[in-house]
Amino acid sequence: MLTTTQTNKPGKASHTPDNVSIKPQRMGFEFGEQVPRYWVDNNYLISHTMNALSVLFPEGEQFFVDSVRAFRDQIQDKKLKEDVRGFIGQEAMHSLEHIAMNQHVRDQGMPVEEMERDLKVILDVARKLPKRHQLAITCALEHITAMMADMLLERDDIREDMHESMRPLWVWHAIEETEHKAVAYDVFLQAGGTYTERAFYQVFSTVALGIVGTWYTGRMALKDRSHFSVKDAAKGMWRMWGKNGAFSSLIPTWLEYFKPGFHPWGKDNSELIGRFKEQIQDYIAPQYKNGNRRTLQ
Repeated sequence: MLTTTQTNKPGKASHTPDNVSIKPQRMGFEFGEQVPRYWVDNNYLISHTMNALSVLFPEGEQFFVDSVRAFRDQIQDKKLKEDVRGFIGQEAMHSLEHIAMNQHVRDQGMPVEEMERDLKVILDVARKLPKRHQLAITCALEHITAMMADMLLERDDIREDMHESMRPLWVWHAIEETEHKAVAYDVFLQAGGTYTERAFYQVFSTVALGIVGTWYTGRMALKDRSHFSVKDAAKGMWRMWGKNGAFSSLIPTWLEYFKPGFHPWGKDNSELIGRFKEQIQDYIAPQYKNGNRRTLQ
């Protein structure tokens, strides 16, 4: 029987449930001719949106790692120290797998290298902020990735829209984002982070992500403009932002971040991890099945 998380227990540094293990696992996904150009619902706009999101991950997750690592030596709690180690390792694995996917996107003629350079410039500006403010940005974006992960694992229709050649990558990523969804937040609390900081940077980070994500999607769509159709674009916008859309349906969850007593494990969705983790084992490349892991420490 799954345990219930008590997020307000005094003196508790790590709120990750005892039944959740934060361990990195290299998967070794490969992408080739089996992946259709429009791999989400055969839709031009949604596929480019998800490709753009993938381009953000390697540089973005390195920023997450750096912001958490900056406070690692200040953490006294043994369990939270272990959580941080697992978080860093998992983010490293996500970067490696999305680098492979991004190479596939690059092979389709998309300006991936230019986008990665531009993102590094943006994140280098963010790195000039105080360390705790950088951590607040990480907490905000981790909330966004966690709620997207929860949606992907909860909603059959979202997963089924993905082509079978891409679905395992995103399900695996969603599992691990769920496992470590509170680590940066718990470190932020231990570092003395304030409500004002986290609320401000949630708005700031959401706006920044929206601008950059839209910019990157537009660049890919422009490169692929010969396949543009108004009907396809309208369908994609509805699937993302219409009634019960992939993104519009997340707005209530996004707003929960502004509750004074918010904590990522206030919603214990750890049962989703157990439901999908066994299935995803079948997609580990043979060379990584025995726990051959490369981590960033």
